[in-house]
Amino acid sequence: MTTASTAPTGSTRSIPPSTPTPSTPTPSTTPADAPRIAPLEPPFSAELAAVLARWMPPDVSVPPLALFRTIAHHPILRDTMRPLGATLLGKGLLPMRVRELLILRTCARAGCRYEWGVHVAGFAGAAGLDRATVAATWWAPPGALDATLAAADAEVVRAADELHDTSTVGDATWAALAARFEPAAMLELVTVAGFYHLIAYIANAARVPLEPWGTPIR
Repeated sequence: MTTASTAPTGSTRSIPPSTPTPSTPTPSTTPADAPRIAPLEPPFSAELAAVLARWMPPDVSVPPLALFRTIAHHPILRDTMRPLGATLLGKGLLPMRVRELLILRTCARAGCRYEWGVHVAGFAGAAGLDRATVAATWWAPPGALDATLAAADAEVVRAADELHDTSTVGDATWAALAARFEPAAMLELVTVAGFYHLIAYIANAARVPLEPWGTPIR
């Protein structure tokens, strides 16, 4: 989920240009993965166009995301989910690298190709995540985190795994992270994981079509 925000320069990254690169092919849609809830398509009413514009960063050339146009079927969800998403992305306490590791691993464990690909394309570079680290968020099994990731990154990814598997964070993982982050940031860490579970559920269940510029799973 990529929303407009008032974050300081450098804290978020805009969605990439709308033209896919040669390594990012436009995905095809088959009957098996056709949307269950089709994203709303233009022409939009003036009210809806304004709402969708608020979901998007201010200086991008791509159309509103398919996820946002799917959520827009439900005006109350549309208007209440955006402020929390924008706050977590633009005004949060967590370092960008930590936030994006949490989001990528949460989406990966939920099998959400859509949102994982959006965040890799839109934020991974700005967050300082190299290709090996990005790949590990999808492919590394929980038992191999320490052998795959730097120790500080492994702690964050382990928290995402524990929240996914047990709906809590184990004592050892909590202690390691609490030594790095204040209580408010620890609450935000759990909130980020929970919010992106919600996003993953929507994207997966509604079968939101992949963005043509999103990073594919390799």
